[in-house]
Amino acid sequence: MSPKKVLVTGSSRGIGNSILEFFSNEEFIPIGTATSSNGVEIIKEKFSDNNIAGHAFELDLNDAESIENFFKTMKEKDLNPDILINNAGIARDNLMLRMSEQDWTEVLNVHLTGQFKLMKNFLRGMLKNKWGRVINISSAAAALGNKGQSNYVAAKAGIEAMSKTLAREVGSKNITVNCIAPGFIETDMLKDLDEAYLSAIASEIPLQRLGKTEEIASLVKFLASDEANYITGQTVHINGGLFM
Repeated sequence: MSPKKVLVTGSSRGIGNSILEFFSNEEFIPIGTATSSNGVEIIKEKFSDNNIAGHAFELDLNDAESIENFFKTMKEKDLNPDILINNAGIARDNLMLRMSEQDWTEVLNVHLTGQFKLMKNFLRGMLKNKWGRVINISSAAAALGNKGQSNYVAAKAGIEAMSKTLAREVGSKNITVNCIAPGFIETDMLKDLDEAYLSAIASEIPLQRLGKTEEIASLVKFLASDEANYITGQTVHINGGLFM
């Protein structure tokens, strides 16, 4: 059985990097993306360290030309993914009354419109093969709301709703579509926050700690496996009990 091709967007660091590492073995052909050439080099180094023949490309989901160039390259290299993991994201936080239209648009472009374009493009190959996995990384914020993140929350809620619709459209072709909604996870984004603030957050979580990127990656790998054949159209929350 030939190895499955796995595309993980936004995989130079954080959750995406851990997900890519879980798929960096002989069972898969891992494909990672980053918005900068430096990020691409980080991904290539990971493949080199693990002696894996993976691929790394630049992709900016807020740039239509970047997306088209990425699609062209993927087609030329015959890399239509069997497993698509939409992880790339950005934050442009502000209270709604202070939020610029640009900040609103950029976040929706990356988290919602960009993911729509990726799914639409790569689903053709999955439909042809009559097998596929689409896993979209959402957020607990989509269910809870989060002050200062109306753009981010709207985009994440949108991807969850869109995923349910897509699951209905492609389920008969043995393609599953699911979302994972992490809570507070130990990533670079949280490293700059005050320790007392992080401790206060952890105290509100029943498991009394923040999550690890590896725990998200483990759930992604399960949803991509044959053991999850009968799971589709779901948003799986992983947050230590923060949201139930």
